[in-house]
Amino acid sequence: MTTSTDTLAGRQFDKATFARLVQGAELAGSTERAWLYLEAAHVVGQLHFKPHVRTHALMLGLAWRTRDWPEAAGQVLRLALVPLGHLSGSLPLGNPGRSTVSAFEPIPVRQELAELIAQAARPLR
Repeated sequence: MTTSTDTLAGRQFDKATFARLVQGAELAGSTERAWLYLEAAHVVGQLHFKPHVRTHALMLGLAWRTRDWPEAAGQVLRLALVPLGHLSGSLPLGNPGRSTVSAFEPIPVRQELAELIAQAARPLR
């Protein structure tokens, strides 16, 4: 199921889902899995300033630890753009926040990210 960018615009911020995604990134067994969780956290927190900044800071940290210098440079740029995007109201909905995609283009949420978000949104038992 691909989530459209239209449905993202009206949704409430779910602090618990965001926290579970961030924790998933921290506990991920691989760099690739950590990126997926951070991309999902970006989608969830993108419309809210503090979570948006936090996600890019975490992405920068992961890029730095894995010595992915192009990604690190892209995250520095995105950290600089976050305040401008929030002030102007120009945030590319659905964008996963990585340097491999345009910082300005809204895109549909990838299925694997939508699934992680749905899983993180489920109440804990």
